[in-house]
Amino acid sequence: MQEDNFNPRQMPIFQKGREIYELTVKIADLIPEEDHRLSGSKAFMLEDAAMLSVKVAGAEGGDLYDIRMECATLIRKAARDLQNHCNTLTMFGFEHIHYLHLIRDALEEYRLLFVEWVKTFDAWNYAVDRWGLFNPPGVQPDDPDPDRGLDGF
Repeated sequence: MQEDNFNPRQMPIFQKGREIYELTVKIADLIPEEDHRLSGSKAFMLEDAAMLSVKVAGAEGGDLYDIRMECATLIRKAARDLQNHCNTLTMFGFEHIHYLHLIRDALEEYRLLFVEWVKTFDAWNYAVDRWGLFNPPGVQPDDPDPDRGLDGF
């Protein structure tokens, strides 16, 4: 998808992430500031919701497999954390829990887009991940980097 005029904002996964962020803002605005247990979740919810589109843009801009996988990992964590924040609000008596299913449903739609998006990652467009987390199958952290000199470093 790396075309000169390509804009990640046109991607369905990016757009769904923005939708989730906007929805989260509206629901988070219903959290009473004076309820410290609930209001403590508000900033975390907004941060996690923002990550859903920000990291898609980062992955698309980075293009390399290890960068894309790192961004995907952060997206998965943010989505799961956002789901957990919804559970926390329910547990601590948020008055408007009937809206939380909107976030949960949107996250499920996002998850399906995410699964398809990750399938498009080119595992062989990579730099060796010296930490060993995001290398393509069969590539080890100490392997020579294919885009570097003969010594691989």
